[in-house]
Formats: sequence, structure tokens, C-alpha cells
Amino acid sequence: MGCPKCENREKSEEVKHKKRDDKEYRDLLNRLKRIEGQIRGIESMIENDAYCTDVLMQVVAARSALSSFSKVLLANHIKSCVTYDIKAGKEETVDELVELLQKMMK
Repeated sequence: MGCPKCENREKSEEVKHKKRDDKEYRDLLNRLKRIEGQIRGIESMIENDAYCTDVLMQVVAARSALSSFSKVLLANHIKSCVTYDIKAGKEETVDELVELLQKMMK
């Protein structure tokens, strides 16, 4: 059995789920809502013929926010699921993490 917060992790063909505590859940959703607002702002700027540089600066800010979201989510994953699995002797989790990191660094 894998991490108690992660369900269906043993069967890779199934969709995996993770139960997040309230603080993690709220933090991640708040970050996504801010990113969504930034994207809507960029859309509005395009609709209103905003100057290219101004739009691009907002794109940079949205990308940075999305990168920060990814870092927080990755840290939470390592601290919970990965740590639990390694302690439980599930070494394949390290391979999964390496593959994920390689994709994130592209």
C-alpha cells in the first residue's frame, strides 16, 4: 500500500488521486485563481489593443506565478508521497520523480 494520502497509486493505468489537507488545498487553489485572473487580464489587454510590451510583461508575471505554483506542488509531492514511498521501499517512485523533473526542466 502506498502513501495514505495518495489513492490508486499502485496501478499506473488508473487515474491517481491525492487527498490534500485544507491548508495545501486552499493555497493551491488561491494560486490558481490568481493565475486565472492574470490570464484573463492578458486576454482583456489583447481585446483592448494594449501595447505589446505591456502584454508581454503580464505574460512574464503569469509564467512566473505558474512556475511558483509548480514548485509548491512539487515540494508538497516530495514531502508527502515520495518520502512515504521511499520509506516503504518503493524505489520506483524515485524513477517517477526523475522522469517528472526531466519533463519540468524542458
